[in-house]
Amino acid sequence: MRRTLPSTQALACFDAAARHESYTRAADELALTQSAVSRQILSLETFLGVALFRRTRHGVALTPAGGSYARQIGPRLQALERDTLDAMAHQGHGGALSLAAVPTFATRWLIPRLPQFAAQHPDIVVHIDTRTRPFLFADTGFDAALYAGTPEQVAQWPGTQAHLLLHEDVLPVCSPHLLEAATQRGRGRAHVGVSPQVLAELPLLQQSTRPYGWRQWFEAQGTSASRSLEGPRYELFSMLAVAAAHGLGVALMPPLLIEAELARGELVIACQQPLRGERGYYLLSPLQDRAPVLDAFLPWLQAQAAS
Repeated sequence: MRRTLPSTQALACFDAAARHESYTRAADELALTQSAVSRQILSLETFLGVALFRRTRHGVALTPAGGSYARQIGPRLQALERDTLDAMAHQGHGGALSLAAVPTFATRWLIPRLPQFAAQHPDIVVHIDTRTRPFLFADTGFDAALYAGTPEQVAQWPGTQAHLLLHEDVLPVCSPHLLEAATQRGRGRAHVGVSPQVLAELPLLQQSTRPYGWRQWFEAQGTSASRSLEGPRYELFSMLAVAAAHGLGVALMPPLLIEAELARGELVIACQQPLRGERGYYLLSPLQDRAPVLDAFLPWLQAQAAS
């Protein structure tokens, strides 16, 4: 069956013109003349039977139909270009995995371990882009997603299969200097954690997306903490880690996201009382059209999580 597809040249011209809302700037980006861009877009409008741009005093502007088409075409052109570059790079060998991931987990847990994967599978390259919310795989070029969420949130992601990698257990952590100020230790002895009652009197760093995190932790320890909702708020775990390392207060964090800071001694565990969080880290992939490279990546990822 013949496919109903316009030319890729026309789509490239439309995509550039839509992003800039300018034929002139699109021509500069594509190293074409303005008249060439105009002809390509006219041919695309003729092919579709839809006006994509309207003339204005300052140039051109997208029509509603043009804006909707641009939002659909842009990601698909990027995926087509990426797949083409992968095919050129691998020359029929190995493959590439396009992964959507929550940023802190990707930066602090996954990427430091990727050299091990590269050593075992030198013919596979892993591309990573940031996504924090569920999406439809059919609308993107992603093969899989690393997602942090509750079991209920994962179950509501349609058309996917999920593999639990890690639970998000959290512990209080802070700079060693802050802990030294809270409790004395003998010369040459390692830092010793303090009780929840002592923590309740220290500055607490809050995560803005989990405003009741400290309250839940203190309640789990059976400790009253009138200031559990007080303290500066930060959106990302990476921000909390930096703030805690600089002595601004105690942060409630998953140790798996601060392995480097703990190893360097920039952060220490302030109290050895973990709290099992509601969220976990999952690898999700589409039920249909599973990428073959996942047959190598998923078992490796599960082994890393288990260790």
